[in-house]
Amino acid sequence: MNIDKEKLVSYIKKLAEPKILVVGDLAMDEMVYGDAERISREAPVLILQHTKTKPILGGASNAAHNVATLNNGKIFVIGVFGEDYQAEQLFETFKQAGIDTRYVIQDKNRKTITKTRILGSITTSITQQIVRIDRQTNEPLSEETESKVITNIERAIPDCDLVILSNYHIGTLTQNVIKRTIELAKQYGKKVIVDAQRDLFSYKGITSMTPNLPDTQKSVGFAIDSIETLQKAGDKLLAETDAEAILITCGADGMFVAEPDKKYTKIPVFNKSEVFDVTGAGDTVTAVYSLALAAGADPVYAALIGNVAASIVVRQWGCATTTVEELLSAVEKL
Repeated sequence: MNIDKEKLVSYIKKLAEPKILVVGDLAMDEMVYGDAERISREAPVLILQHTKTKPILGGASNAAHNVATLNNGKIFVIGVFGEDYQAEQLFETFKQAGIDTRYVIQDKNRKTITKTRILGSITTSITQQIVRIDRQTNEPLSEETESKVITNIERAIPDCDLVILSNYHIGTLTQNVIKRTIELAKQYGKKVIVDAQRDLFSYKGITSMTPNLPDTQKSVGFAIDSIETLQKAGDKLLAETDAEAILITCGADGMFVAEPDKKYTKIPVFNKSEVFDVTGAGDTVTAVYSLALAAGADPVYAALIGNVAASIVVRQWGCATTTVEELLSAVEKL
């Protein structure tokens, strides 16, 4: 496809302008590193000598972090945390990232969503993940907590340009929360972008969504194994959600944008040979795509910028972010 670099650069330079609200499953990735020392005498398992623990924002928090590094912290988050040690870590990490947490709600009966990854290394090999431990409450929010979340959404939406609904299906985005968010966005003329793994047809009247290929297949109910079936899937999602555009991320095959009136754009992946870790890359695409749309880009150019951002973060361990300067540098190399 032909890319107008000047147009692309102009949109990237505007990414710092919009104010974004992220509503969803706020999580933290706790990265625990150690050097492989020996095999235990108690069981056939590795013993790691702990070297460091690094908290990283994950889930909906990672989408917010990606926004914050690009728009200088003009980002609000709404979600739920518990009464536990992980909550302190989460808020400290939010603070370091410059993310506004004034609208976050505490529910003492829920766990702060935390995914602990144990990573080991030896001198002759790269660091590798050994096991992951998840802490989370999977049930939907209680009526009391749901009401508080909706109240804060009502307070926050007038002050933002775009809302990201980041659904990891850990209970925060109930049907009432989703419905009310979309209603308010329409009322105030704000864009709504959805990043969800299932139940894609339950989001009605949105601006766009960013499902990956496997999740798209599950929702549309047929295999996507050709450009024709990809187009058919895009058309079905457009019809069911009444969206202005659908961005389907296709892994090593790049991205696909479907717009009304059978307008389709296939975008190749960038820097395929340099992929190191895809953790959180979907959050990066959603965040950058959303910022670009809020800055005035059309869906295709917004997707292009998201694609460039993904090509940068997959070269880093765990959930990572990028900056405007890195995006501009990467565009120059296209």
